[in-house]
Amino acid sequence: MWGFLPLYLILVQSVPPFEFVGWRIIWTLPFCLLIVFLRKQGQDLIAALKDKRSLLILTASATLIGINWLVYVWAIQNGNVYAASLGYYINPLLNVVLGTIVLGERLNRKQWLAVALAATGVAILASGALTTLWISLTLAFSFGTYGLLRKQVAVGSLPGLTIESAILLIPASLIALYYAGLPQGSAFGGDIQLSFYIMLGGVFTAVPLLLFAVAARRMDYSTLGFIQFLAPTIVFLLGLFVFKEELQTAQLICFLLIWTALSIFVWDLWSRRKKPDIA
Repeated sequence: MWGFLPLYLILVQSVPPFEFVGWRIIWTLPFCLLIVFLRKQGQDLIAALKDKRSLLILTASATLIGINWLVYVWAIQNGNVYAASLGYYINPLLNVVLGTIVLGERLNRKQWLAVALAATGVAILASGALTTLWISLTLAFSFGTYGLLRKQVAVGSLPGLTIESAILLIPASLIALYYAGLPQGSAFGGDIQLSFYIMLGGVFTAVPLLLFAVAARRMDYSTLGFIQFLAPTIVFLLGLFVFKEELQTAQLICFLLIWTALSIFVWDLWSRRKKPDIA
């Protein structure tokens, strides 16, 4: 679902990115509250709201996810599909580095090789496609840091997203009001079909995250990590065959190095998972 999100964004491409993200937040909150009610997670939500430390961290994570959504929507609407895809290829490798620096985790030789290849790819991209590099790095760093912050709070995925949406509700509402006051008016409310598509933004935000939370509890971590590479792969293929974006030489080399790095990374995870325990 995350991989095919650019196809949905085609339906709302007439909506300015800032306004769309505002409406996306506004419609995500009620949908999240509905699922919280159906899953009987109200107590988890209340407990998180009473924890000042959790609220502080969730405020920071909400800011990061808001930036991430805005840059992603802007990138897709402006024909930078490859840059968006590359950002989410870099993200898992960035998580490894953040885990090393912030959480004190250690990397083995294969993982360092994967990180070095990815860094080389980014360096090549910087020299040959500098104008789109900021998109990839912003998406990778915002989502990577977001995940790191969410790891610091004992709040479930859905209650956490609900609180983050509530925190962002005021700026999102101000954005919606600003666009409503412009001569062209708000994108929501004028055309019934477009308004329905905008409302779907809340569904397409909450549902994949809820499914991810369920999968995370039921699947092996290494398997889940491998499946996460499907989304940027789908986005890359959409850029190539649906959006027909021109693939620059620097981008192609960077993708090849990132794919090699991810192959080493996944191979290392899989091989260590397959090793028998020694008593």
